Parts: sequence; structure tokens; C-alpha cells
Amino acid sequence: MSEQNPNPVVVAVGQDELDAALEYAAGEATRLGCGLHLIQFVQVVSDGPETVLVDVTDAERVGRRSMHAAIQRLRCLIGDATLTSELVLGGVMPALVASARDARMVVLQRRAPSRGRLVVTRSVISGLAACTPVPVVSIPASWSVGRHTKPRPTVTVGVASVENAEEVLRTAVGAARSRDATLLVLHARDFRGAGHDIIERTRLDGHQAPRATAEIHAALNRLGDLVTGVPVRIDAPRLDPADALILASRVSDLVVIGRHDPLAPLGSHLGPVARTVLADAACPVLLADPRKRDGRFASFEGRADQTA
Repeated sequence: MSEQNPNPVVVAVGQDELDAALEYAAGEATRLGCGLHLIQFVQVVSDGPETVLVDVTDAERVGRRSMHAAIQRLRCLIGDATLTSELVLGGVMPALVASARDARMVVLQRRAPSRGRLVVTRSVISGLAACTPVPVVSIPASWSVGRHTKPRPTVTVGVASVENAEEVLRTAVGAARSRDATLLVLHARDFRGAGHDIIERTRLDGHQAPRATAEIHAALNRLGDLVTGVPVRIDAPRLDPADALILASRVSDLVVIGRHDPLAPLGSHLGPVARTVLADAACPVLLADPRKRDGRFASFEGRADQTA
């Protein structure tokens, strides 16, 4: 990232409708008090070697028009804040991984569903989550700022194993503070964040739910002053974990879920719960790293303390 725009919010867009991603990224850059970096992707498709140059030239022309429109839109949203941009012809993942190294977060807009699950969610978002500890946010194309009219917004966080949830809770609490929102903590015993491909459907019984609630309260208390002033609700629904989070997303402004190990060399890094929530949630979904973060990532909620 350039010295003029260190540690920005990165928003990556293609040539589809992109207002949702731009609005969210602009809001986060304003909330965090940082710059914003726009990556405009253009896919180049060629019928053969003789058409490559023409296709690349045409694609670049179209991409620059789209990027100019996106920059104009972002300028209206962030005013004089630092804004940088780049045009990428093909090669989505290498450019995203390179930009994410110094980013506060990466914002991606998922395509509207066509058939089955969303390819962009499984490939781009999960691939990026596997390569970087930076928060990755998936935005539904239908989302817009202020779509809820209730007086206080809601940030929902899915908690699986309470003993490993501190950093995910920290991210969710910071997001709630910065939005002056209520924090809704959803816990199901067999929801293991984003790390397991096999999840038993065991439900919490009457004895387990109070114990889980007490453990979550204890985990929140360990966050100290960060939680002070944030209204918190804890729920242990007798629902499939993915179903519970998707239902909550319909009345939430943000859903926060943890991921397993984004730097593991092999294997799937998003289990079935995370993949389902990313594909079907009605609001933005933030994939948080459950490991202890350095000072740069901690600033994700540090700004919230100042603006709450």
C-alpha cells in the first residue's frame, strides 16, 4: 500500500452493481478514521491469441470507466479522506492478497444468486480468508445503509467454543460500539465458527444454555472497558447454527463469525456454517480471525472507543 494511504479499508469491485460494497467500505473508512483503497477488477476473456490485444484494450477501457464511476461515488461518500485506486486485469486473488497485507479490512460484494451457491463466496472470499488474518467482509448486493428503521442497530456474533471466542467477541463488541448498536451473541454448542466441515446437530438442553450464557458473560467481562456501555443480549436458540445466524441477519446490521486458521497451508478454511451464512445472510458478514491480533488489527475497534 502507498505511503500516502497506509492501512486503508480495501474495497474490491467488478463491473456488476457495486453500490452496496462502496457504501459499506466508505462507512467503515469514516468510522475507523482511515483511507480507502479501491481495486477495480476486469475479467479478460479471449477467443484466441489473435484477439488477446483487442480484448485487453476493450476490457481496460470498460474497466476504467467503471473505476471512474466508483471513484466519483466514493468521493461523495468520504469527502476529502484519502482515496487511492488500481485497475486489475484478471488475477483477482494475487491482487487481493497483496492489498490485504496492509489493510484494515477487505470488503467484497457478492453477486446476486443465480443457481445454487455463490461461486464468488466459495472461491474469492474463502481463498482470501485462507491467506490473510485481515477481517474480510461479504456484502449482499441488496444491502443498503440504513435499511433498518429501528432506533438502535444490532450487531450479531456467532460463538461456538467460548474458550476460543475472545478475539471474535472483541471484533464484534468494537463493531457494536462504533455503531451505537446492541450486541446479540448467538451460541449453539456445536457451532465451531468457521473451522469444521462436520457439525453435529446436537441442541443445547436446559442445563447447558445457562452455563453457556454464564461463560459468554465471563468472556465479555475479560474485554474490560471495551464492553462498557454496549447493550448485550445472549441467546442459545434451539436451531441449526447457520439457520439461527441467517434469521438474525434479517434484523441485523452486521453478522460477525470466526474462522478456523486462515494461514493453514491446506484444506478448507470455511466450514458449512460459514459458507451457508456467507451465501445467504441478508446483511454484511464479517469473517474475523480468532487469534490474537497485533496493534494494527486491534485498531479495528480502537477507533470505536473514541467515537461511541
